[in-house]
Amino acid sequence: MKNKNELRRIKRHKRITVKITGTADKPRVVVHRSLNNFSAQAVDDTAKRTVFSLSTLDKQLKVQLSQAGNIKAAAQLGEAFAARAKSKGISSIVFDRAGYLYHGRVKAFAESLRKGGLEF
Repeated sequence: MKNKNELRRIKRHKRITVKITGTADKPRVVVHRSLNNFSAQAVDDTAKRTVFSLSTLDKQLKVQLSQAGNIKAAAQLGEAFAARAKSKGISSIVFDRAGYLYHGRVKAFAESLRKGGLEF
């Protein structure tokens, strides 16, 4: 069973997702953080499909990271995510923080996406 804080976060996320949508040209980037890892996926809501996803569990990233659940790992994931998005022809996104507060790992990820050249 999920704890009370996680249920509140899910409720906030549902409220946020009503207001924002992603398209093929401008996908919605959804983040998920756990105690040990961080992941993100680009979602095309009009076609109801995931364009691509990336996580700190990825083999190439795991080699570079000593720990996967900290701010440094989230920043490196953001840079890798931005590079993959650029290779797929995506230059603009809609950022979905998934009900998490915009600080710490979520903020580091978002700033590294901007540094990588994505606009939102």
